[in-house]
Amino acid sequence: MQISARGDYAVRASLELANAYPNTISAQALADAQGLPRKFLEAVLADLRRSGVIHAVRGADGGYSLSLPPSEVTIGMVLRAVDGPLAGVRGHRPEQTSYTGTASHLPLVWVAVRSAVRNVVDEVTLAQAVTGQLPEAVRDLTTIPDAWQPR
Repeated sequence: MQISARGDYAVRASLELANAYPNTISAQALADAQGLPRKFLEAVLADLRRSGVIHAVRGADGGYSLSLPPSEVTIGMVLRAVDGPLAGVRGHRPEQTSYTGTASHLPLVWVAVRSAVRNVVDEVTLAQAVTGQLPEAVRDLTTIPDAWQPR
């Protein structure tokens, strides 16, 4: 799975909002806190707002805030809000793929990949990510001997 810059920025901004919840934070303050380009971040925030993950508050004390408590927002929700489905194959959902011959079972692999990704990003809430109190199953994945090795 490749996390886009858009997805990365969305999660990082959402973590800042989770840490400040229920208070609002301006786009500039979010950008400064995470070292993100403000203009690009504003487009990301617009996607998060349209999807209902965050809401915008106008006025002098305005800014952005999570729409739900951080314990109810998962990393997966944030990623889907800005990038769409978590796993795609040439623009299609894994279950929509179909192959013949020796590749006929490949859709099973693609569906398994999506399931594995979901088992992480849909299990970690913003609150858990902010505090580092990740679910045991997710923490366990980081202790696999080659988990930190690039391949």
